[in-house]
Amino acid sequence: MPDLIEDLRAALGETAVITDPDLLLGHQRDEADLCPAGVPAVVVRPRSTADVESAVRLAARHRVPVVPQGARTGLAGAANAVDGALVLSTTAMAEIVEVDRVNRIAVVQPGVVNATLAAEVARHGLRYPPDPGSWESSTIGGNVATNAGGMCCVKYGVTAEYVLGLEVVLASGEVLRTGRRTAKGVAGYDLTRLFVGSEGTLGMITEITVSLRPAAEESLTLVAVFDTTAAAGATVAEIAAQGLSPSLLELLDQTHLRAIEAYRPMGLRDAKALLLATADTGPRAAADLDRLAKVCVAAGASEVYAASDAVEAADLLRARRLAHPAMEHLAATSYPDGHGGLIIDDVAVPRDRLATMLDGVDRIATEHGVPIGVVGHAGDGNLHPNIVVDRADPASVERGRRAFDAIMELGLSLGGTCTGEHGVGLLKRDWLAREIGPVGVRVHQAIKAALDPTGLFNPGKVL
Repeated sequence: MPDLIEDLRAALGETAVITDPDLLLGHQRDEADLCPAGVPAVVVRPRSTADVESAVRLAARHRVPVVPQGARTGLAGAANAVDGALVLSTTAMAEIVEVDRVNRIAVVQPGVVNATLAAEVARHGLRYPPDPGSWESSTIGGNVATNAGGMCCVKYGVTAEYVLGLEVVLASGEVLRTGRRTAKGVAGYDLTRLFVGSEGTLGMITEITVSLRPAAEESLTLVAVFDTTAAAGATVAEIAAQGLSPSLLELLDQTHLRAIEAYRPMGLRDAKALLLATADTGPRAAADLDRLAKVCVAAGASEVYAASDAVEAADLLRARRLAHPAMEHLAATSYPDGHGGLIIDDVAVPRDRLATMLDGVDRIATEHGVPIGVVGHAGDGNLHPNIVVDRADPASVERGRRAFDAIMELGLSLGGTCTGEHGVGLLKRDWLAREIGPVGVRVHQAIKAALDPTGLFNPGKVL
């Protein structure tokens, strides 16, 4: 290992190579609770593709595994280090290389923060729609590696819809360029899509070309109050059946509403469930929002409230973005000495099975004796059950894990998937195998073997 570190410093410079023990500990893991993590031997902060090439070639020569990391906001353990690894951190690769208004594209390095890109392209009258909950801190490289979603997926889709091309350093140290800058292009296999969502297991992404859209029109927001989460889920199915296309359709259950109020009081109603809906159709937004309100009332909403102005609408969206830190605070304060933790699930089901899924989560919480709060992108059937456990109590953790597995099993039985947007990482390897079957597993393994025959990149993740 000293030889590797010496070689890295010679190739990349002293400041790019980190060996301080405290800083190494800070690069152990992402935000997934209860996933194992090792201690890296060294953290490298490259500034260019050439730096990444050098680091990867040296790691391969010294037979040291490479773990790519971005902002470490992931929730599946995909960025967790293994003992003795070389962590490649993208935090210094944060340049917006180009914004092209005519072709509506941006070219960025992987360490660019999502919100930073959104603000920059807005100056050009454009928009980058993917908006994961961690958009103010998560990076585009991490978003691409996990195929991140967000609150606007119901209308605009996930990250993969916006990635036109990539630059990737392979395990051999070679640089692969995929995709294009054109609006259309079908030459060869879609290698870009292969790397989107690969969670750093196939190569290190060093540059990303994304498509942009015109800036959004004026939007309006409403809140619908329901007596049960299942009723809110049934309303989502009815909104889809009516052919309506809100730009956002989010669900918050009572556990989350109370957690947000305790974490940062905002005057939220203490209801069993809320649906938060937005129409971003400019002059048509008021009429579109009225149609959404009528569907909610007909489906059993006890109250429907439209935000009076943009400030109030922004407050509602801010409350939704506080869901995760609020639940972390709730978990920490639920047990002595801050030992509370979250097992965060991420299951997606067809919209017409959403009510069944929500009822099932309630039943699972009761059967296993663990608190479970549900929040999610209801408009596309993607739910995040948050299971609260006492990390100091093995029995509590075990009940939480059993509840997690029961939720996974229910989701797959309803025709769903084990992860809608958080990825597989360490958390869901077994469930991925169950979902894709033995043939799917063999195909995944064959792709990994073709691109990374020595298992250099992100060992132990996904499969």
